Amino acid sequence: MSSVENLEKDMAERKLPEFNIGDTVRVQYRIVEGNKERLQAFEGICISKRHSGMRENFTIRKIAAGGIGVERTFPVQSPLVDSLAVVRRGRVRRAKLYYLRKRVGKSAIVKEGSTSKAK
Repeated sequence: MSSVENLEKDMAERKLPEFNIGDTVRVQYRIVEGNKERLQAFEGICISKRHSGMRENFTIRKIAAGGIGVERTFPVQSPLVDSLAVVRRGRVRRAKLYYLRKRVGKSAIVKEGSTSKAK
């Protein structure tokens, strides 16, 4: 096992709640300004998840004031991510929701529902 894999195992003890693509999540992100620190909430739809382990990232998209779309990518293992809460579960059939970038209004809304596959 390489030293990178050992480091990943040590750092992987951080547990965030389980969430999927299409879920609306609220991320509390630590902002450092000079010698002060504060938490800022970023709430939006998870449009992608990439990689696994230490390299895992997820992208959140929200619509800011004026109808401007804002996307932010967060590393899961970052010490700057304070907490993550799932606000609403979404039901989607795609692994990446990049098509939401072109949509406005009601067509950009993800249907609500459970993402578990019951057979």
